[in-house]
Amino acid sequence: MDKESQQHANKKLTRKLLFAAVFMFGFGFALVPLYNVMCDVLGLNGRFVDIQQGDYQPGTASSITRVDDSRLITVEFLANVDRNAPWEFRSMTKKMKVHPGEIKEVNYFAKNLGQQDIVAQAVPSLVPGRAVKYFTKMECFCFKQQLFKKGEGKMMPLRFFVDPDLPKDVNTISIAYTFFDTTKNAKKSSGRSELASAQTVHSGTAAK
Repeated sequence: MDKESQQHANKKLTRKLLFAAVFMFGFGFALVPLYNVMCDVLGLNGRFVDIQQGDYQPGTASSITRVDDSRLITVEFLANVDRNAPWEFRSMTKKMKVHPGEIKEVNYFAKNLGQQDIVAQAVPSLVPGRAVKYFTKMECFCFKQQLFKKGEGKMMPLRFFVDPDLPKDVNTISIAYTFFDTTKNAKKSSGRSELASAQTVHSGTAAK
């Protein structure tokens, strides 16, 4: 290969690499909205990080000022656990009929059947997916991780309402919670917090 051909090949390769870099950079930004679209399509009621922080609130609180007494929606409450997980988890109410706009509350029960303390996180999913933005959780045990001592059981409330603007052809909403063991992640987070606190104290002492 002569020098001119080599230079041409190098320029072509450089253009390809630049294009790939720009594509990957743009794709990184696109991942978040793409993930959110997938959540809506698959009926995932909220992103895990938002649920963890208690920041995810679909719907609008203003909707609770009006109640549609002419319509009844059936809401089903489901509970799932890993078959190998040492805990009991169930909904105390299997289903109920609600008027859109009225505030309702149900309870889930969970119990640690293992011999060690467990930190667990409940993640909800909702069907049909297009009803997600019309189902507002005002209070939910899924907003934060739950600590269960060995043998401990507890009632956990879910307070919600269905937005009156729910599409007319949606008559049934199913919300399912799946409990995940997040003990290891909780310990890692606790370790990082303790380290950061120790560093802050050390820095303050050194400054003196």
